[in-house]
Amino acid sequence: MKLIRHGEIGREEPGVILANGKRVDASGEFADYDEGFFAAGGMEALSEWVEDGCVGGREISPLVRIGAPIDRPSKIVCVGKNYLDHAKEFGEGIPTEPVLFMKASSCWSGPFDEVMRPPGAEKMDYEVELAVVIGQTMRHVSEDDAMSYVAGYSVFCDYSERAYQKEMEGQWMKGKSYDRFGPMGPWMVPASQVPDPQALRLWTKVNGELRQNGYTGDMMFPVKMVLSYISRFMTLLPGDIVATGTPSGVAMGMNSPKYLQPGDYVELGIEGLGEMGQRIVAC
Repeated sequence: MKLIRHGEIGREEPGVILANGKRVDASGEFADYDEGFFAAGGMEALSEWVEDGCVGGREISPLVRIGAPIDRPSKIVCVGKNYLDHAKEFGEGIPTEPVLFMKASSCWSGPFDEVMRPPGAEKMDYEVELAVVIGQTMRHVSEDDAMSYVAGYSVFCDYSERAYQKEMEGQWMKGKSYDRFGPMGPWMVPASQVPDPQALRLWTKVNGELRQNGYTGDMMFPVKMVLSYISRFMTLLPGDIVATGTPSGVAMGMNSPKYLQPGDYVELGIEGLGEMGQRIVAC
């Protein structure tokens, strides 16, 4: 079972992809995949509904748009420089603790939606990341217990405008939060179906050229540590997203940076979690 949301932008409805590949609408049983869904034990209820044969569910046409697999979260917490090679290409030293920053939830986007290049942007970049979907409220949770709070995983792209991020005063957030700078999908895989989130290959291609080719086992701060660490500083709510960092190969790290231009096509994937792709367009 995989969780999907389908329909027009802003009007998505919940659904599932079954083991046989069939897409089934779940809106007759569940309002949406959001904070309330996860907080109320929605994952268990959804699993039972699927096991009972998806009673009342209709098949979804493969032509229907697929949106982000969960509704817009209350927050998107990101981990910077979590892969050693990326930390080196980024510059500014190797972190001894997780580097945290936020993306505005208004950047939330579907896995195949066009991504707009901000007016005047010159250094737009890509970052494939393992996204962790929080399933229960987390506050001061130990590393030993952290993984039990995970609802599932997905593919996330942390789009960035590096000039805004690094060349202007203030926090990184201004370079991370433009509209559609946070696509996720194409679905959410339940945590029970991912035996080891530190054993996944993740990659990015731009116009067919392989740019990033990494392994989640190379994280300096693994998922359980990151989740526990974040829960010391803020409460993570059901449905929140934690983006766990990106491997090397971003445009910024090249000797002659190949920043994204209108017309470029970015493909991203994580082993076992799916693939997504976005066309870059001018505003």
